[in-house]
Amino acid sequence: MPLRLSALMEHILIGSVLSTMFLVFQYSLHKIEEGHTGVYFRGGALLPITSQPGYHMMIPLLTTHRAVQVTLQTDEVKNVPCGTSGGVMIYFDRIEVVNHLKSDSVLDIVRNYTADYDKTLIFNKVHHELNQFCSSHTLHEVYIDLFDQIDENLKQALQKDLLEMAPGLTIQAVRVTKPKIPEAIRKNYELMEGEKTQLLIAVQHQKVNL
Repeated sequence: MPLRLSALMEHILIGSVLSTMFLVFQYSLHKIEEGHTGVYFRGGALLPITSQPGYHMMIPLLTTHRAVQVTLQTDEVKNVPCGTSGGVMIYFDRIEVVNHLKSDSVLDIVRNYTADYDKTLIFNKVHHELNQFCSSHTLHEVYIDLFDQIDENLKQALQKDLLEMAPGLTIQAVRVTKPKIPEAIRKNYELMEGEKTQLLIAVQHQKVNL
């Protein structure tokens, strides 16, 4: 009887050890996908190491990791409110910011702006720069005269700040959709465009008849 009990205890012990080893292995083994760089935190502090794509080990429970994209990516900033110099509130439905973070700059940027760096460096900056632009221009300038310049102006403004704040992050392109304007004003613009078209047709018709 004691022999059987001893054998049973041995099996339980072996099972416990194997289960513990399995859990440790499961929580310490992790994968970094292609196009990403791994960063690690212990006790909330960023560790001075990174990892490349593939499988890696870490101390379970004590260490956590985040995968930071280092290939070309597009951030979409949606529904940005913007007040013109005349006091008209308009909304940019979507702004696409194509950007690239260099792998050797990941640690510095995560240390200064966290792994969600794009919230501070891109999303918040887009809101700020668009509001700066709108507040110094009329609705007609924003909606018609200067609209085709917004993409390039916004790209340059973002990149200028990044050169100082986060040199390893570059802006490749910016695409801004036509802003939404109050319905009554939009109808007036459509009416004006229609009248301009009719006038051009009439002028061309007169030239042909002459």
